[in-house]
Amino acid sequence: MCGICGFIDYELKSDKKMLNKMVSTLHHRGPNDTGKKFYKKENVVLGFGHTRLSIIDLSNLGSQPMHYKNYSIVFNGEIYNFKELKKELKSLGHVFISESDTEVILHSFEEWGVNCVSRFIGMFAFVIFDNLLNEIIIIRDRAGVKPLFYYWHEDLFLFSSELKAFHEHPRFLKKINKNSVHQYMDFGYIPSPYCIFENCKKLNPGHILKFTLDKKEIEITKYWDVKDYYKLPKLKISYEEAKVEVEKLLISACEYRMVSDVPVGVFLSGGFDSAAVTALLQKNKNKKLNTFTIGFKEGNNEAPFAKDIARYLKTNHTEYYCTKKEAQEIIPNLPFYFDEPFADSSAIPTTLVSKMAKESVKVALSADAGDELFAGYTIHKTFLKNLMLIEKIPQILYKPISRILEILISIIPQKKYRLKHKLDTVSKVLKSEKSNFHQVLYRSYFSTGISIKEELFKDKLNLPKTIFDSDFTGFEQNLSIPLAIDYSSYLQNDILTKVDRATMSVSLEGREPFLDHRIIEYVAQLPIDFKYGNYQKRILRDIVYKYIPKELMDRPKTGFTVPIYNWLKTDLRYLIDENLNSLSIQDSDIFNVNAVEKIKHQFFNDELDDLTIIWKLLQFQMWYKKWM
Repeated sequence: MCGICGFIDYELKSDKKMLNKMVSTLHHRGPNDTGKKFYKKENVVLGFGHTRLSIIDLSNLGSQPMHYKNYSIVFNGEIYNFKELKKELKSLGHVFISESDTEVILHSFEEWGVNCVSRFIGMFAFVIFDNLLNEIIIIRDRAGVKPLFYYWHEDLFLFSSELKAFHEHPRFLKKINKNSVHQYMDFGYIPSPYCIFENCKKLNPGHILKFTLDKKEIEITKYWDVKDYYKLPKLKISYEEAKVEVEKLLISACEYRMVSDVPVGVFLSGGFDSAAVTALLQKNKNKKLNTFTIGFKEGNNEAPFAKDIARYLKTNHTEYYCTKKEAQEIIPNLPFYFDEPFADSSAIPTTLVSKMAKESVKVALSADAGDELFAGYTIHKTFLKNLMLIEKIPQILYKPISRILEILISIIPQKKYRLKHKLDTVSKVLKSEKSNFHQVLYRSYFSTGISIKEELFKDKLNLPKTIFDSDFTGFEQNLSIPLAIDYSSYLQNDILTKVDRATMSVSLEGREPFLDHRIIEYVAQLPIDFKYGNYQKRILRDIVYKYIPKELMDRPKTGFTVPIYNWLKTDLRYLIDENLNSLSIQDSDIFNVNAVEKIKHQFFNDELDDLTIIWKLLQFQMWYKKWM
């Protein structure tokens, strides 16, 4: 795992010193080695930078930027099937000098062009410079496991794994995109391709960016989209046949992610997802797998369940109970590692478990995406129930009911945010086209109430289009749309961002078996009752039951949380006092001071309907103080 960054500067003002500064900000992503390459052409200068966390081919032959013929590359990620690809390329006449997957990417690019990406099983964000065609090619993996930011303004193009590298370039314009703050207050993150700064974007997963140096042109094309697989006809197979195939795919994905020249472990939370990964990897192996769990005396604590599963599977288990002080000490550092405002408080335990695992291993498997693949979130159940109720309303009553709801919303007290938001949601659903009911309803679960946003923001802004505005025609089953949205948005922008920044903060490589694209391409075509049957995550649960007794697994879903709101009223109240005071709010010039004061009053008096609002505000203001 690594950090990559670089520039293309037509004003010829960028130099090696600037490149060095950009690279230095990514040291935590790759502390084992750094590499830079500076190109000076007639009308443009280019810089490529890399920090290396050595995982495959630990020798200097794996260092980057790596060069081959007219190609140069900086690469962040892993290509797990590189050995098979290397064998195929050798049969086509290619000669290799290293054992690294980076070299395989270069040879694959020479042989198959950008279509080489369809052959890769892995997680990746890489940038290739073709010195002959004068083109820069940037490719990001299908699910968005690895990040890639880019900036294009006034003849300066920047790219990096993390935004912090841009701050080291003197011509980077730090101008906040206020529409993005609007999105952030809805989602708790800024959805791809948008960014907190103007002129700056994230490259969408499954996309290729081509920058033609001679023409100063950017062309972006899509090579993969999860929606395409949900639109395919459902497979006409038995449940047992599907279960066998899903298990085979999971085993293959897990085994691929054990490919490494350094020690590997697994994050074991005690839930079905991490239990599945652990069980599939530990079966039929004499050597004990390293598993890691972190526990808390407060909040949700799954450590005892994880310990029971580890004991049953006979893994080499490490459990650590974190103190409140250790958890709280993470919070002031969150703005540095996350670069953008980010409001998922589970970043705290994820960082702590990463820190613990790093003491024993250099790579850790994380079992994210099980809920997105197999319909495991409580919100999926809520969505189906509410959709069913709305669809029972006769169409002739849509407009009258919508008008009545609008009147009710106007007379309900402002502090009843949740009630107003629910009524507003039903009104919006009934006013929309029936074919859009799914998106409008599901979007409401990720939105701050309209009434609070009208009070909170100084400027009235329009939200840019997101995955919720996509065309979902051709989707056969009700739950397919939420699952496709989750995979494309929440998974990428929240879960994977959290795991990437948390693991990289301690120079640990995180790998995601459930995000092997072969799994989603197959599971998306399964009938929904294979996933959401008598119980949620049906097919995954039944696979796990083959390896672990039901009595060890069957219990309510608790998640991985800390009691952040209790802390904010006690030990951490100083953070609110420091960052949400009137002067700080005036300084950032985004929110209305009176609205923030009202929210604080409601929070401290247990009157705030939506507690996430206070954490979102705090994380934004802490980010602003750090980076602006």
